[in-house]
Amino acid sequence: MRCYYKKGGSVKKSPAWTRKEGKDPEGGLNAKGRASAKKQGMNLKPPAPNAKAGTKDGNRRKSFCARMKGMKAKNTSSKTANDPDSRINKSLRKWNC
Repeated sequence: MRCYYKKGGSVKKSPAWTRKEGKDPEGGLNAKGRASAKKQGMNLKPPAPNAKAGTKDGNRRKSFCARMKGMKAKNTSSKTANDPDSRINKSLRKWNC
């Protein structure tokens, strides 16, 4: 468990989105993780895997898939690219890319 020190010497847990309890085993963040990220000023939305093309969520999905496929091609090793349990492959599956 990660902890960090708060001013005054008390120990405070790190946000849920950085720990296992805030992450979805199938990739991405669960609702608790998104809520803890929102408390820190982030605006994260859940995946939109079945969004229709042309809608706001559909465009978000299309953009996400294009961006992540490029990242997968450029920034991963051949071992990671073929590993079904890598974070990037989990996220692409979650979004139906």
